[in-house]
Amino acid sequence: MVERVESPAQDAPACPADAPACPALPTDVEDSLGCLMARASLGHRSLLGALLAEIDLYPGQDRVLNVLWTHGPQYQNKLAAKLGIDMSTMTKSLQRLERSGLVSRSPCPTNRRLSIVSTTPKGDALRPRLRGIEEEVHRRLARGLTPEQVETLCSLLAVVRDNTCREDLRSPGAGG
Repeated sequence: MVERVESPAQDAPACPADAPACPALPTDVEDSLGCLMARASLGHRSLLGALLAEIDLYPGQDRVLNVLWTHGPQYQNKLAAKLGIDMSTMTKSLQRLERSGLVSRSPCPTNRRLSIVSTTPKGDALRPRLRGIEEEVHRRLARGLTPEQVETLCSLLAVVRDNTCREDLRSPGAGG
């Protein structure tokens, strides 16, 4: 029989000294922040995936297109960094988008080891349909909330994102 060893309390991440006291973990774990975030994230991804499938896109490809539409052609490595994904994931996503005729990659004229990613006319033509999907996802996510509550939720989620997605975060137990 394997004995379960509890982590010592000193290993748990502490709230910053200047932050208000951390709220206690709810007794019912289903109501915990982590569980609610995970379930909401899964629901969002499922909804987004179903709607994107209607225009032959996968979740994540919408973000690639949006970055290209917002910032113009990008080096592939810079695009991956803007999206916060690794290069292997970026490459796979771009291969699918290229096969669909939505983006193109071309070598950088001054450094042939770098690829420049651009949308194609077919990709640009998809923009209004993708915008409609984003509006539908937003409408469904915000159902039952006032505009003020949506604004507050976005503000709170930005704090949670910053707490968990900072570039300098290290996994627990990582050295120095």
